[in-house]
Amino acid sequence: MLRTNSDKLVCQSVIGEITSPQGGINPYRINPDGHSDVYPGVGGITYNLRIGDLAGEKFGDHVEPAVSISNFMQIQGQPGPNRALNQFSCAGNLARVVSGDAKGKTGRVTGKHGGIEHVLVDFEPRVLEKLTIGDKIQIKACGCGLNLPDYPGIKVMNLDPGLVAALPLKELKGDRLQVPVTHQVPARIMGSGIGAAHSHSGDYDIQLFDAPTVEEYGLHDLRLGDFVAIMDADATYGRIYRTGAVVIGIVVHASCVLAGHGPGVMVAMSSRDGRLVPKIDAKANLTTYFKKMK
Repeated sequence: MLRTNSDKLVCQSVIGEITSPQGGINPYRINPDGHSDVYPGVGGITYNLRIGDLAGEKFGDHVEPAVSISNFMQIQGQPGPNRALNQFSCAGNLARVVSGDAKGKTGRVTGKHGGIEHVLVDFEPRVLEKLTIGDKIQIKACGCGLNLPDYPGIKVMNLDPGLVAALPLKELKGDRLQVPVTHQVPARIMGSGIGAAHSHSGDYDIQLFDAPTVEEYGLHDLRLGDFVAIMDADATYGRIYRTGAVVIGIVVHASCVLAGHGPGVMVAMSSRDGRLVPKIDAKANLTTYFKKMK
């Protein structure tokens, strides 16, 4: 097991409410080929899309799996609580329903979606059926500040220490770490979210509009919850292109029709000098690792 500083981390409560899906005055979204249509999008309780499902299968745009939460104080002119919810929540954190018919039921955080600033939480189908828009979900936020003392060249973020312990990471010579991923993604097709000043909240998108690249890298079967490696990318302090750097991320939301967008990836690890070595493993998904968490 890798040595971490988990005993030094603060574990703190953050809370959000299940959001409502949003519609626009002009409901149409136009894709890069000029086709327009009306698509379900972000927010709400999505009953038939969860981690493990294909990211590009459903008729939708930026659809978020299972449950989307936000701290509504942001709407009331107090953005700080929602920033805390988004910055301190980490994939794998335990989430507990604290109001409504499903009170007491638990799930786990699966990711964070920038722009809309939602935290995404997975629950079993029987729990989803009992949830209601507006129900409150409290998260035991732990993971901010997590690091690997023996690997100073690798930045870890947005991961619960228990999830890191569940990952089948392999230590390699030269202070390198082998990480299972389902796909490698070339940095040249990363879109919306590139250039962000930090990666402790939000995501950035894999553009899937170039058919030859999708075919070359096998990106047609990306799944929500997949761990992927973005090659020649660095997100240590902001998301940039850097030759030889590697970002490990988690696919957090479904595909999109808007230009510059696609399945969203939340950053989990970054190494500007290539100390992260991806290994293709079709089972490298949150559905696999959540079963191993205590």
